[in-house]
Amino acid sequence: MLEEITPLILTYNEAPNIHRTLQQLTWAKRIVIIDSYSTDETLKITGAYPQVEIFKHKFISFANQCNYGLSKINTPWVLSLDADYILSDELIAEIKSLPKDTEVNSYLVSFKYCVFGKPLRATLLPPRKVLYKREKAIYRDDGHAHRVSVKGDSKPLLGFIYHDDRKPFTRWLWSQERYMIIESKKLLETPESELSLGDRIRKQKLFAPFVILIYCLILKGGILDGWHGWYYAFQRVFAEILLSMQIIEYEKLNTLDV
Repeated sequence: MLEEITPLILTYNEAPNIHRTLQQLTWAKRIVIIDSYSTDETLKITGAYPQVEIFKHKFISFANQCNYGLSKINTPWVLSLDADYILSDELIAEIKSLPKDTEVNSYLVSFKYCVFGKPLRATLLPPRKVLYKREKAIYRDDGHAHRVSVKGDSKPLLGFIYHDDRKPFTRWLWSQERYMIIESKKLLETPESELSLGDRIRKQKLFAPFVILIYCLILKGGILDGWHGWYYAFQRVFAEILLSMQIIEYEKLNTLDV
């Protein structure tokens, strides 16, 4: 099965992460990287891997980048990864054993979120369709995130991916500010009936940060991970506070314009 797969990775200044990601992809004959004009050592690092092919493309949205990437792939299967996703050895072995001829069009993979390299017991990351048939897939933006829509049957895999982002806190903060502007607009412009329970809570502004703190530490067991679990919980709470502030700003500015 491995020879039927092309990994697809989006990059922008991912020098702290991309080497560890690529080390677990040495089995791939070709790796497609869509780079949004990185200014750090990303391209130098990726260029050291002979199977990597880099396409520079101006960033418009995550979905736009991914769909552009799909157009550069000629194998039947795509393995869609972020630059801080590291395949576990168990997942690689599982993918290798998958049948080439199958009615399944996509596979879901679970994540182990890492804080400074330490995997946590549980996080807010849901399983994601990362392995799918190229001809069946298209990406769509969803708030600050992006989701792949794959026609046909889907099946979960037992192996997992490490989400191990080691970029500095300032970069995380920069990203979260951008993400929450987009996310607040989505929450306020989407009809209430179409929002999930979680998004309805987030839209209330006041409660979401406290709910997230309890959810991460108690319900998901983050308190058992020591200070790494507390760090993750505070990180998620801070992100929710940023979102609440963006919603308030969006609402008040629109009121002033009336």
